[in-house]
Amino acid sequence: MTSLAVALLVLAAGCASPRPAADDNPADDNAGDANADAEAPAETSPASLSERRPLPNAVVSPEPFQRAVERGTRTTDGRPGSDYWVNRPTYDLDVELMPEGPNGEPRLEGRARIQYQNNSPDTLGILVLELAQNHHKQGVQRNEDAGITGGVEISRLAVNGSELSADGQSRPTYTVSDTRLIVAPARPIMPGATTSLDVAYHFTVPEAGISDRMGYSGSQLYGETNLFYIAYFYPVMSVYDDVRFREDEQGWMTDRYLGRAEYYSDHGDYDLSITAPAEWFVQSTGTLENPDDVLRAEVRRRRRNAHQSDEPVMVLETGERATPTDADGTLTWEYRADDVRDVAFSVMRGGDWNWEAARTPVGDRSDGDGQTTDYTNINTFWREQAPLWSEVTRYQQHAISFFSEFTGLDYPWPHMSAVEGMNIMPSGMEFPMMTLMGGYNDESANALYNVTAHELSHMWIPMIASTNERRHAWMDEGMTTFNEAAARKDFFPDNGTQPHIQDQERYIGAVLAGVEAPILRWSDYHHSPASYGLASYPKPAAMLHALRGILGEETFREAYRGFYDSWAYKHPLPYDLFNAFEAAHGEDLDWFWDSFFEETWALDHALQTVQNTGDGVRVTVADEGNAAMPVDLTVTLANGDTVRRRIPVDPWLDGQRTVERTIQTDAPAERVEIDAQEYSPDTDRNDNLWTR
Repeated sequence: MTSLAVALLVLAAGCASPRPAADDNPADDNAGDANADAEAPAETSPASLSERRPLPNAVVSPEPFQRAVERGTRTTDGRPGSDYWVNRPTYDLDVELMPEGPNGEPRLEGRARIQYQNNSPDTLGILVLELAQNHHKQGVQRNEDAGITGGVEISRLAVNGSELSADGQSRPTYTVSDTRLIVAPARPIMPGATTSLDVAYHFTVPEAGISDRMGYSGSQLYGETNLFYIAYFYPVMSVYDDVRFREDEQGWMTDRYLGRAEYYSDHGDYDLSITAPAEWFVQSTGTLENPDDVLRAEVRRRRRNAHQSDEPVMVLETGERATPTDADGTLTWEYRADDVRDVAFSVMRGGDWNWEAARTPVGDRSDGDGQTTDYTNINTFWREQAPLWSEVTRYQQHAISFFSEFTGLDYPWPHMSAVEGMNIMPSGMEFPMMTLMGGYNDESANALYNVTAHELSHMWIPMIASTNERRHAWMDEGMTTFNEAAARKDFFPDNGTQPHIQDQERYIGAVLAGVEAPILRWSDYHHSPASYGLASYPKPAAMLHALRGILGEETFREAYRGFYDSWAYKHPLPYDLFNAFEAAHGEDLDWFWDSFFEETWALDHALQTVQNTGDGVRVTVADEGNAAMPVDLTVTLANGDTVRRRIPVDPWLDGQRTVERTIQTDAPAERVEIDAQEYSPDTDRNDNLWTR
């Protein structure tokens, strides 16, 4: 989900390896200030007790993670273990959207046939699924407001052909608890076995559903409803994980959906049949399998031509109908999606929409020899009420191609589609191959690019690297915010902004406002939307930027891309990310993870004294915060030369508050600056610069 709304709230208001000795070697040669020669610790007297600082603790991964390492499903170098496994669902979904159901309200009726393959070494006595629409049921636990629609009504549930009752007593049975559906089949599911579920259900479609992540809306021009964006509409298999946090040593993810934190699910294959009124048209996750049945011949021709064009082409304009003019009643749209962790679809009334399309390069997916270029299709759907959307196809083209290179993973799916969702979603929400975004009429074109890049970056995390958003929102939102900043800098190279610095400033502003929150706090446990937003979006993005300064650009890029590659279509945890960076760096980074991820310590380095001497320039640096961080010094000499030196983190880890260094130079210093390239989130830069 986009960072914009959260940023406004904010503005308003691993490993335990032995700590290494001081490093005398420079960091990567192509880093910014990180390429400086590291200075060995000087002889200093021990600080008095009154001057001593709190010291970061070793970051010890939880016992369930350690047991997973012992079992061979995880490692201490940030990669999956040789015995790693994930369970695999396959969905056959048949749904009908009725804009006016039996009670006069929008209704979705569905049937979900699910094949669930148990690849774990465990015998599964129960199956756990999520019914997200029960967020709108009277009496369920929530941390966000929600309209009451009654939630999901199950009319039939069968396992392996045998129908289950809902008495919750003797097997086979099932029970519904808030957003959880717990199924107890007659016989357990053995390792390697596949079981089938068949669920018939229906629910009233909420106008602003699942915390504004789906729903329906009209437009200022037409008044009547002309968009349904349908998500979280079917029973989803919960993740059965190799890292087992439950006391019973079972791996089921059973955290309720409360409204704020998002989702966690396995990758699977989907066949999706969507029945809708004949004058409406449908765009969904996956490939449309029956275009001849549901699109006019002229629309099919334009669509085909657009998907072979590098320049945006109009497929449909306001006033035109997408579906065959002789069709009445309903039409059924058939979609197929492989290796996705969810599906969503939009149903749009013909005549009210613009549809623009193109293609964009995503690398060489076919054989990886680098000799051919593969493309994915781009689609943009918007109403006349959102004029800035005429540029969104171009925004999508850039973002998908950019992230394919930036992450090292080529975009894997056949299309990426953006749907304008004014009056449902004010910012943006991501689903595999699909995003719903606001109109942004009151914002700049830059803001609409930013949210587009943010939502499309989510295709890599959590849609490919499938993180647990319910507990660790910072992993996908923080990394996506970091990716978004890189894309913004590439798309707007001349506008004078530094997006990564803007993330720093949002984080620092929140620190100074007193709304800090630990990044590692589980997503639904934050005491306010502001603290959740800070810990999930700008703070982890700022810390990734700081880590890039510590490791150097080349090492950081290697670790960052390696993480995506290792965890594609798998479930990484925070400690996998920590271990991946430490493995690439070759050193313990516990001081960094503890200072900024487990604690809420702030960084504040200061130049205390600078003196030119016969031996060079003597610099005293004070650490006025509690977060540990190396000090990168840039010294500009009177003869025009520049000298860079790094003071390693060791003095701060020894409890010191000040450290003195003499830097040998060939000329007097004219200027000395801490962190000249602004990698570090220093809360007060006013004391980071000295000039003669």
